[in-house]
Amino acid sequence: MVMVRPLDRKCLDWHKASMTSLDNATTRAFQRNLLAWYDRNRRLLPWRAAPGQQTDPYRVWLSEIMLQQTTVATVGSYFEKFLQRWPTVSDLASAHRDDVMAAWAGLGYYARARNLHRCAQVVAHEMDGRFPDSEDALRALPGVGAYTAAAVAAIAFDRPAVVLDGNIERVMARLFAVEMPLPSAKPLLREHAASLTPRKRPGDHAQALMDLGATICTARNPVCALCPISSGCKARASGIAQSLPRKAPKKEKPTRRGLAFWLEDGQGRVLLRRRPDKGLLGGMMEFPSTPWIENGTTELDLAVEHAPESATWVTVSATVIHTFTHFHLELAIAKGISHSKARRRAPYRWAPIASLGDEALPTVMRKVASLCR
Repeated sequence: MVMVRPLDRKCLDWHKASMTSLDNATTRAFQRNLLAWYDRNRRLLPWRAAPGQQTDPYRVWLSEIMLQQTTVATVGSYFEKFLQRWPTVSDLASAHRDDVMAAWAGLGYYARARNLHRCAQVVAHEMDGRFPDSEDALRALPGVGAYTAAAVAAIAFDRPAVVLDGNIERVMARLFAVEMPLPSAKPLLREHAASLTPRKRPGDHAQALMDLGATICTARNPVCALCPISSGCKARASGIAQSLPRKAPKKEKPTRRGLAFWLEDGQGRVLLRRRPDKGLLGGMMEFPSTPWIENGTTELDLAVEHAPESATWVTVSATVIHTFTHFHLELAIAKGISHSKARRRAPYRWAPIASLGDEALPTVMRKVASLCR
């Protein structure tokens, strides 16, 4: 286990001084070899243009937002669905937010969907439907951070921006044998990536590094024999490639517990509740539940005070198990029939059980539905 302590300024400067950059000739050879490999071996992804061609900024932006914390394999079908439904940023801006949230359901990190819609509205209504072409202007858009701004600037506008995702961090850590653990090493890895970023074809260069990390310089069992830049890789020369990048130990995730209420109205509808816009699963729909806390209860007798109404509640034998970024969740379920004639007011509403697939239900709530229908 690697022991990590906060780095002071002097320590960081020492590490930076100890990491030598490539000379100009080696850098140019690296760039040529990498792009030649990319031209032959690039992944065919629905949001990409052919080598040497710029991609529609809307497609780049949409894909990069979706790819945050999400795998390429998962994003593909969502990307295609969004493009079919909203082929331009103006179409997306005109969509109802609930429809966008429902189409996003299952991708997770739902603040991305809210910001996606807000950003589309800003671009459509305040920028005549055109994305800005500089990193600074892109970063000013809702939901666009440093990485996304750099990726859109490089890939869509051919700007020599420094793109640094997890795959590129791994390539840089190995290429320069950076043994400082992540996340402390990020500034060094960015400097190394900047030193290699070309002025010509910077978008293809960034995508080539992404593909190299995803297919050759993988986290486990890197295929160094097929790597187009292995001859200059310091980690390979030192025999430590597989151990890099080093990472600080992760904290153990706590377990939270709660109980969800599946309340039907006897007419084929179930009660839903909209979560607050801010916070976990913000703006998504859910089945009413108790708070999700570490000392929370899954026992109906202790949780019934949180029920949406008095009813004859019966617990479901199965429990939903779900993992979020910072905690595990155990969610028990109770089913009941409503006898109230009162009209439901926001944030509650009745939804047809047969149409729950069209609702903006996060994955954890879809698990609830699968055990109750």
